[in-house]
Amino acid sequence: MTYCLAVAVDSGLIFASDSRTNAGVDNVNTYPKMFTFSVPDKAFLVLLTSGNLATTQAIVRRLQDDLESEEPRGFAACNDMNAAARYVGAVGVELKNYYEKDLKQGANFDSTLILGGQYKERPHEIFMVYPEGNFIQSSPYSPFLQIGETKYGKPILDRVIRHNTTLEAAARCALVSLDSTMRSNLSVAPPFDLLMYKSGRFEADHEMHLKLNSPYYASLRKKWGEGMMDLFNGLPLFDWEKES
Repeated sequence: MTYCLAVAVDSGLIFASDSRTNAGVDNVNTYPKMFTFSVPDKAFLVLLTSGNLATTQAIVRRLQDDLESEEPRGFAACNDMNAAARYVGAVGVELKNYYEKDLKQGANFDSTLILGGQYKERPHEIFMVYPEGNFIQSSPYSPFLQIGETKYGKPILDRVIRHNTTLEAAARCALVSLDSTMRSNLSVAPPFDLLMYKSGRFEADHEMHLKLNSPYYASLRKKWGEGMMDLFNGLPLFDWEKES
């Protein structure tokens, strides 16, 4: 019941997420899945979360507590995004094991995360962190990462996103990807969170919290839907249609 994505282009990073955690006839719950962390004069990081809500909440709390400690710990003790991803993976495994083994609970406490950001004098990067603690990084040939309900929103990303795509175009593409997913899957829904990070800024460039009736999002949905129908209606006719 999640869809989050991150895009890495030459000029920076895009992060987008829905906020639905449960969907049913009588029970619809929302919770933010995007969290930011700042290490003054050193780094800016964004975490996107999916999976067991208890685990992801515990992970976010641990990351924040470590960051607020008096001695350098967590993100403050890391010097690049690779080390930060390794740290997040270790925290995720520790907390998953605590719930599953120490408390002997039989439920699935897996969580899959996307971590992105930048340390000073280092490139901006995004990583997908798996429940086992290992992780992968995006590449110029695959400059986006997705977690949750990924299949419905992937085609538009495959067609549009390239390493040299502008930050604003990547942001619009991310919103279309979210909208496409929402149309095909009840478990993904607004409000949507969108964050744009320009490389070297070490703070969010733009942040948007979009509801279904937010003026920009409503306009984007309308324009995209109309454009798709225009393109469809303009497809070549079959030969027998031309003859009739």
